[in-house]
Amino acid sequence: MLAPEAAHRLTVRALAMGLGPRDRGPEDPILESSVWGRRFPNPVGIAAGFDKNAEAYRALLRLGFGFAEIGSVTPRPQAGNPKPRLFRLTEDRAVINRMGFNNDGIDAVARRLSNRGHLPGPLGVNLGKNKDSADAAADYVRGVQALARYADYLVINVSSPNTPGLRALQGREPLTALIEAVKAARAEACPTAPPPLLVKIAPDLQPEDKTDIAAVALASGIDGLIVSNTTLARPASLRGADRGEAGGLSGAPLFEPSTRLLAEMYRLTQGRLPLVGVGGIASGADAYAKIRAGASLVQLYSALVFEGPGLVQRIKRELAQSLRRDGFSSLSQAVGAAAR
Repeated sequence: MLAPEAAHRLTVRALAMGLGPRDRGPEDPILESSVWGRRFPNPVGIAAGFDKNAEAYRALLRLGFGFAEIGSVTPRPQAGNPKPRLFRLTEDRAVINRMGFNNDGIDAVARRLSNRGHLPGPLGVNLGKNKDSADAAADYVRGVQALARYADYLVINVSSPNTPGLRALQGREPLTALIEAVKAARAEACPTAPPPLLVKIAPDLQPEDKTDIAAVALASGIDGLIVSNTTLARPASLRGADRGEAGGLSGAPLFEPSTRLLAEMYRLTQGRLPLVGVGGIASGADAYAKIRAGASLVQLYSALVFEGPGLVQRIKRELAQSLRRDGFSSLSQAVGAAAR
């Protein structure tokens, strides 16, 4: 079996070369929705981290995802943390990573996105900061200046556990200042049609952090939150041999804590902001639980490692069945149904 990072790189290259499978069937109309004035053919997206460098987003959309998110992208190319830095916990259906924002930088990504053309689903661009940058806000501003014009939505990633000091930006004052700087850059880069701006948050938050983030989100006029990134927690139930490795844990063990946080943020933001639910989705039932907890859209990544690309079609099929079983005629009707 290939090492995890080598397997991932090979998969991205194959997809970029057009070697991946295609979902040629029509989308179920019950899964379609409009968020931020953009049409999503279905609510199931590929999370940031899979296609860091905008090499395979077209192939991922052809695979059946309703939207794709590339990145995280930093201003300067960055090698990331020393290898090995990606670990499968097969017994736990989980992954630990400490990649460290390894990516080709905004200039290379901008070149790849410059000919993006029409896509069958929205494309998100996830922005990060360089590890050695003293001015985090300046890094995010540079990302917006270079990439906002190609994005259907932008994400400020302030929640990766693998860049020192990054999660400190989730505090009320630094987050407010960062959002204002990014919003100003967005207005300058895209004065007529600025892309929606989201913030991706960590699952490892104290109660006051959650309250502060919700207050800042509502006061600052951002367009949504992504809930959540990977966790530093290590549940006692983990069995994988690499469970003690440093980094962020994703996959099945993240499902329950991230879904609880999603419902909390839905209530704290009074259902006024679209939320993207991420963490441990491996079935239509999981996606449905996220939507009922408050997610307008959902994303997955880790489950693909264990289930393969057929998982996307299965999730969509099961999700549509769940919506109809419970009497919903549209996806939007189910959003937040269990959190109200």
